[in-house]
Formats: sequence, C-alpha cells, structure tokens
Amino acid sequence: MQRYFVTPEQFNDSTVRIDGEDARHIAKVMRGKAGDKLIVSDGISREALVEIAIIEIGEVTVNILEALEMTHEPRVKITVAQSLPKADKMETVIQKCTEIGAVSFIPFLSERTIVQYDERKESKRLERWRKICKEAAEQAHRNIVPEVSAPLTWKKLLQSFGEFDAVYFCYEKEEGMQLRSAAAPWVSALSPKSSGKVMIVVGPEGGFSPEECLGAEEAGALSVGLGRRILRCETAGMVAAACILYESGEMGGA
Repeated sequence: MQRYFVTPEQFNDSTVRIDGEDARHIAKVMRGKAGDKLIVSDGISREALVEIAIIEIGEVTVNILEALEMTHEPRVKITVAQSLPKADKMETVIQKCTEIGAVSFIPFLSERTIVQYDERKESKRLERWRKICKEAAEQAHRNIVPEVSAPLTWKKLLQSFGEFDAVYFCYEKEEGMQLRSAAAPWVSALSPKSSGKVMIVVGPEGGFSPEECLGAEEAGALSVGLGRRILRCETAGMVAAACILYESGEMGGA
C-alpha cells in the first residue's frame, strides 16, 4: 500500500491534508480516486490507514480509518557517517541505508576525499539527499524519515563521537577487531527494551590515512574490519548497518 509522510500539522482529528509533490503523485502518477486507501505518517508519533475523500489541484484530503502502531523502526539507532564519495554515490548510500534501517546520515570531509566540495551548492544537494531519503523511507515502509545533516569537517565529526554509545570506524587495514566481534557483545549487553545509538564511520574511495585512524580511536571510536574482502566506499556502510541489525535480531527474520 502506498505510504506518504506529512508534517504533524497536516494531521487533524479525523482527516489528513496531503499537498505538494505527494498530492500530485496521488492524482497524476497513482491516478488515485475517492475511496482508495493509503498510509500516512507524520514521521514522529502518528501513523494511520486512510481513505481518499477529495482530490483537488495541489491538495488531497483523506479520512482517517484506523490508527496504526509504529513498529517498523529498529531498536538500535544507526547513524552512517560517510566521507563524501564521488559522483552520485552518496545518493546510493542514503537510499540503500535508509531501506536497511539507518536513522541518520552525516556526510563529512576527510584527508582523501576526492570530490570538490562546494558550499554554494550545499542547499540544493541537501534538498536532493533529503528527498531521496524520504522516498526510500516511504518505499521501505519506515515509520520515520532519517535525518541528513550538512557535511561536517573531520574535526567536527570527531567531536560528535561522544553523542553515541558506540562508534565503529570501518578501516580496510584493520586486521584485528572485526565488526561482528565488536557489535555482538555490545548488542547483547543492551536490555531488551533499551535502544543503543551507534555510529558507523566510512571513508572515501581512497580510504582513511593511519593518522585519521589514530585520531578516531583517540576520540573514542573502535577500529573494525568488515571481512576479508575490500568493499567499495558506497558498499561498506550498507554491509556494516546490515551486520549490526542482524546481530540485534532485526534482519533476516520476522
């Protein structure tokens, strides 16, 4: 069933107003008509099965049929910090990791970042990333739309490590600790009803320098490997997120 995210202000007691691109999508792409059923969510605390009542230009009004429980979010809250990769790879990271279950994304600049970052284009790029994130969340039937932050400097990223319960620094030269060995006991130590905040740090095409690895460890991260094969930068975050959610029992089963 098609799902749409709206703002809390668009929710009323018995109806929901859908406007903008979503209204156009319902009218023009889905060829919706009165009586068609949808799911709407405010991405925070309310989600409902609804039925289309009125379709007008630029606005669709739906009647609430049933309040739904928001049960599609993983207990472990994963943030993917990705050094800006070339071309449209960041879009791939955001789209796929949203489907997997990440709750936020932090792009950042590191020593070997190749892409030429242009602050003047930041607002347009952020707007596109957030649009991709919303569409992926709708497709994956998420209850929330993950947050996408503006790119951080390396120094600012290190300073943010203290906000997380665990930070895993994905390092292709790490031959000791592997992600599974680090994440499994951490997840097991969580009480059944508590969530944990974890950050996955992934480098650019050229990886991280030894100095960056040392700096990350001094800031509180744990350097981990992702197995015996070298993954592309746009693949590493997906694999790491899937590994952690598998260990927490939220992938590979009901």
